[in-house]
Amino acid sequence: MDLSEHRDLDAWQRDPYPHYGRARSAEGLTFVPELDAWLVARDADVREVLRRPEDFSSANALRPDVAPGPAALAELARGIGRHRTVVTSDGDAHRTYRAPLNSGLSTARVNEVLPYATARAGQLLDAFAARGHVELMGEYAEKLPGDVIGRLLGIDEADVPLAVHGGRRAEELLFRPLPEEEQAAAARDVVALQHLLDNYVRDRRAHPRDDLISTMTAALIPGTGDLTREQRGEMVSHLQNLLLAGHLTTTALIGTAFWHLLRDRAQWELLCAEPDRIPAAVEEAVRYDGPVQGFRRRTTRTVTLSGTELPPGTALFVAYGSANRDPAQHRDPDTFDITRQERSRHVGFGHGSHGCPGSQLGRAQLRITLELFTRRLPGTRLGRAADQRVVVRPTLIHRSPQALHLTF
Repeated sequence: MDLSEHRDLDAWQRDPYPHYGRARSAEGLTFVPELDAWLVARDADVREVLRRPEDFSSANALRPDVAPGPAALAELARGIGRHRTVVTSDGDAHRTYRAPLNSGLSTARVNEVLPYATARAGQLLDAFAARGHVELMGEYAEKLPGDVIGRLLGIDEADVPLAVHGGRRAEELLFRPLPEEEQAAAARDVVALQHLLDNYVRDRRAHPRDDLISTMTAALIPGTGDLTREQRGEMVSHLQNLLLAGHLTTTALIGTAFWHLLRDRAQWELLCAEPDRIPAAVEEAVRYDGPVQGFRRRTTRTVTLSGTELPPGTALFVAYGSANRDPAQHRDPDTFDITRQERSRHVGFGHGSHGCPGSQLGRAQLRITLELFTRRLPGTRLGRAADQRVVVRPTLIHRSPQALHLTF
């Protein structure tokens, strides 16, 4: 992909909603060259694809937008991992990988970590509240989810910054165009994360604890003997995937939620006056501009979807973000409205067997954050200047503002 193609992809990703609207209005499916995939845009079609994993495989769900170059590949060869994960598997393998996540991210386990999440959120806010301004993404939104998923996994507090940094660098390496030297540097950071996780896996194998690394290791590779390098690589892949999903998605959700709430002053003030509306605001934030705009799928046989015949091996992009703006499912879908009365179902956390197992945790962290800011900083406003322009990160995986300056 050359520079001009990257610019086209960036523009598409920064504001995909007009493209979604045209695709929903078109007959059949629309092929999108920027994504090199057919766009599944209507709510009914998105749900159909997600209900039929036997026909629409997840094997290419995380296909990179940018292929790592030789220097980056040489660095990655020093790591450990690169196995299938719950996101990129189907059938029995997916059910096997999913089971320990369901138990490790159950309502009971999430409730156990919420007192820590609440206390940590307060500590982060204390660090900037008296200053009168904050760049929310870097000083809060990137920190809280990383600390919380680190706590659940069982990563020592001192290692959490390295883990979070490695996760962000993995995303950059696979989904952003970088100069060759920067690609290699990102790959080295990913390899450092992999070796960190490998150390934790081997430690928990020998000395299990009440944490998610121990739970997943025991469930996926039962027994007490030493792990082979292949088994260690498998576990590192699962944990790296969980770490990224556990903090990058929630980071993005916090950012987009604040952006849209504060763009409409009346809605923010209503939320401050009526905090019982916070759960509804969380759902509207996920529906209106969710961090995960969709995932790729690949047909396993010839299928017809929305009148378009797709041969085996056809690449699709299943757009959750488009389904959540479909007027056939949602009233006035392009309006952000925390007072919605209808119980419309969104697919912001997926649907069917691949629905996000961490959705409760993500919702809870945004709820805690909104409760904290509306109570302690109700005067929060966008930007240090009225004309601040919010730039959206060019990605369909963790859509969010690049930076979000707030004053209070």
